[in-house]
Amino acid sequence: MMQEPFFSIVIATKNRAALLDNTLAALVAQQWPRDRFEILVADNGSTDKTRAIVAAAARWPVAPRVHYRYVATPGKSHAVNAVLGDVRGDVIAMTDDDVAPATDWLRQLAGAFANGADFVAGRILPRWEADPPTWLSSALYGVLAVPDNGDKRRTLGPGGDGRNIIPIGANMAVRASVLKRIGGLRHDLGKLSGTLRTGEDHEFFLRMLDAGYRGVYEPSAVVRHFVPRERLRRDYFRRWLYQNGQDVSRLESTHASSVHRLLGIPRYLWRQAATDALLILKAGVTGDRRRRFAASTRLIWFGGYLRDSWSA
Repeated sequence: MMQEPFFSIVIATKNRAALLDNTLAALVAQQWPRDRFEILVADNGSTDKTRAIVAAAARWPVAPRVHYRYVATPGKSHAVNAVLGDVRGDVIAMTDDDVAPATDWLRQLAGAFANGADFVAGRILPRWEADPPTWLSSALYGVLAVPDNGDKRRTLGPGGDGRNIIPIGANMAVRASVLKRIGGLRHDLGKLSGTLRTGEDHEFFLRMLDAGYRGVYEPSAVVRHFVPRERLRRDYFRRWLYQNGQDVSRLESTHASSVHRLLGIPRYLWRQAATDALLILKAGVTGDRRRRFAASTRLIWFGGYLRDSWSA
C-alpha cells in the first residue's frame, strides 16, 4: 500500500486566541495518523494569549508536532510565506484561525490527491455568530469567505467543469512541489490590518493554472468558517466588493486572457452589469430584497473593476 501523504497545516493568525484554540482542537482531533501531519502557526503580531494557546496545544497528549513562529512584518501573505520554509510535509493544507475542519478533513483531502490532483479546494460552510439578515442571499456568501460550491466534485483548470470555483485560504491544499516551483503568496495582496484587501488566493490560483497544474473541488473535505456578526452589515459588503473589484482587475491585467473586450473591459462583464441593472428594477417592483441587494452590490464590484482598469 502507498504511504499516506504527510500534511503540513499552515495557519496565519493575529489576536484571535479564543478562535484559534477551537481551530487547533479541531485539527488535533483529525482522523489521521499523528506522525503524518504537523501544524504550523504564523503569529502575525499578536498581543493576546496566542503564543500560550499554541504552546498548550503542543502539550496535548494526542497532538502532532505543533510549530510556532512569530512574524512581525504585517500582512497575512508575509505570515504564511514565513512558515512555508519550515514545513516538512509533501502536501501543504491551508486554513484560517477561525475555521473548524471536520474530523475527516485530512482524509478526504488525501483521497483527492490520490486521484492525481496537484491542488484541492474543499467545501466551506458557515458557522454564524448571529442569524444572517433577511437581505442576504447565498450568492453573496463569498464575501464572508463561505462560498459553498455545492456537493458535486468538480475539476479545476483548463477544460474543467468548476470554472467559477476559486480556492481560498480557509480550505485549500497544494502539493509542496507546486509551491517549490511557483513560490508562495504575493506580499502586495491579502489581508492587512485596517483594510479589506483581497486577491492573494486568486492570484496564487491563476499562477498554478499558468504553470499547467490541475486541481479538484472536493466537497467531502469540509470546514466550517466562523462568520462574526459585525460583518453582517450592508456597508461591509459594499466596501468589500468594491475593493475586490479593484483587486481582480489588477490581477487580470497581469495574466494573459483571450476574452473579448469593450473599452478595455471584458464584454461579459458589460452584459452582467446590464443584467444586474434590470434585476434591480424588477426586484424593486416585486419587493425581493435579497435579489435587489445582490444585484446592486455586483454593480458596485463592477465599479471597482472599472476604476482600476481605466486608471491603470
